[in-house]
Amino acid sequence: MNKQVIISIGREYGSGGHVIAEMIAKHYNIPLYDRNILDELSKETGNSYDVYKKYDEKPANPFITRTVLGQSNSVEKIIAEMQFNFLKEKAESGESYVVLGRCAEDILQDNDGLISIFLVGDTDVKQKRIMEVKHVSADEALTKMKRHDKSRKQYHNSFSSGKWGDSRYYDVCINTSRLGLKASAEELIRYIDARVAAM
Repeated sequence: MNKQVIISIGREYGSGGHVIAEMIAKHYNIPLYDRNILDELSKETGNSYDVYKKYDEKPANPFITRTVLGQSNSVEKIIAEMQFNFLKEKAESGESYVVLGRCAEDILQDNDGLISIFLVGDTDVKQKRIMEVKHVSADEALTKMKRHDKSRKQYHNSFSSGKWGDSRYYDVCINTSRLGLKASAEELIRYIDARVAAM
């Protein structure tokens, strides 16, 4: 790309966020940042990837979290801030990329090249997809969906000024159940192309 573009994708669990993010990143031949950020942080700090993964995109526990002189004892908050700083540094370097979750539409809101997307889906379609991908029962899929979405919402809202999934805080919200993942990605690419042309 000749212009810097950062595509942030928020998503409901089971809506196909990672698949669509991969399609968009591949189309534009730009990096996708998701849990692979944890690999980079692990290399930089020498800390275990598994520790970072355990607390990734998790809200801080309000009962044990303390902040003294701007320093927090919350592992969740520390890891979140490390990822936010990673994304900001990439943005400041001029790099174009796709990022999944991590409050990117909020922490990068001052970047002129930011395009923010939120993906939703019908419960039955998401449930079926989770059953197929995770090889779990219908009840287990529904439980996973509710648990992950609750955690993502708490995480996002604790670090962001906007509310998770509120259409007013995103450029585009799309129900991936209507068109399917491939066609939804294609529609989003058309929108991104139009935005880039207007920059």
